[in-house]
Amino acid sequence: MNNEFTRYLVGGAVRDRLLGLPVSERDWVVVGASPDIMIAAGFRPVGQDFPVFLEPSTGEEHALARTERKSGRGYGGFTFHASPDVTLEEDLIRRDLTVNAMAQAEDGSLIDPYGGKRDLDARILRHVSPAFAEDPLRVLRVARFSARYAGLGFRVADETLALMRELAESGELEALTAERSWKEISRALMEPYPEVFIRVLRQCGALARLFPEVDRLFGVPQPEAHHPEVDTGEHQLLVLQQAAAMNLPLAARWACLLHDLGKGLTDPDNWPRHHGHEQKGVKTVKAVNQRCKVPRDCAELAVLTCEYHTHCHRALELRPQTLLKLFKAFDIYRRPERFEQFLGACEADARGRTGLEDRAYPQTDYLRGAVKAASQVSVQPLLERGLQGAELGQALEIDRGQALTSYKQQYERAQIG
Repeated sequence: MNNEFTRYLVGGAVRDRLLGLPVSERDWVVVGASPDIMIAAGFRPVGQDFPVFLEPSTGEEHALARTERKSGRGYGGFTFHASPDVTLEEDLIRRDLTVNAMAQAEDGSLIDPYGGKRDLDARILRHVSPAFAEDPLRVLRVARFSARYAGLGFRVADETLALMRELAESGELEALTAERSWKEISRALMEPYPEVFIRVLRQCGALARLFPEVDRLFGVPQPEAHHPEVDTGEHQLLVLQQAAAMNLPLAARWACLLHDLGKGLTDPDNWPRHHGHEQKGVKTVKAVNQRCKVPRDCAELAVLTCEYHTHCHRALELRPQTLLKLFKAFDIYRRPERFEQFLGACEADARGRTGLEDRAYPQTDYLRGAVKAASQVSVQPLLERGLQGAELGQALEIDRGQALTSYKQQYERAQIG
């Protein structure tokens, strides 16, 4: 390393190494350098908001030590100052959590001015300084870290939770851009314990600000015969837990989170029943998708899962014509992977119920077999008969319906046998 400046490994690489976890990427802070010095040393500048450089041989990010001060609302409302006289301690104090505010010198020694190792050992997520409350994005980040490390026994410090509550009440969360929020939300949903992300947001009042449609599900009862956990909000958390256990992709986990939003619209006089909640929830799911600027694959699957998840639960009862309508809604012949994600979300929904986590769910295999039966119907004989246009489509539907009738009969005979 150049003698003009010193670099330190920082952030997640230091934290995870101390936890004995794999380190996926390494970030460095450089003290005593300017942009000109970095460029002269062969580093390539890439930072837009503040000076960040890529090391030529490894491609690892090196950021100049910097300070920051609040200058506006939201995540982007900060003014940064980077210069050779900014110290490592000044750079570390601007970070969110003590466990993320440690550094490792190139000789391997730990620099820990704010007690990160102590909190790491105590399994506590604690803010570094009162400046934590200046950045609303940190509410989402702390909840995300909670979702990542819940299995190791981590919890949010009471005083940090209090600051998160202040941020939620201040209206600062609403100043976050949808794109930046989604980046944190999507990462959190892919953590090992995504349900903890939602629970922590609810603890500090942020869920009501970010996802009032999900927050209102807590306290809404469901029939105990089907939902021993009764509470719809708790059911959502159990479904997310199952989605993670099943290693479902992001689109399916997002669908799991939103699939029962219609139950939050049920008239309390009709509780605990939620007749027609599937259709009622579609408009709400679309609104959440639009507000959060969710990627198209996630948005489409969430809407379809909301509308059709009970079709999956009742798959063994569905008539062939109803199955064909379901397959058409999912465009299974061109997008089979989307239907497979739907099946995963529905299975997580079925198992996300207290005491029913390991119950059999034959519906998924039944529907996979039905898709195969319908897909194997050949269009060639119909073309040879000279059919085309709407007439061809109608004939194909008839043949597929007959194939599904045969499939259903064979399946039922096999169950009796």
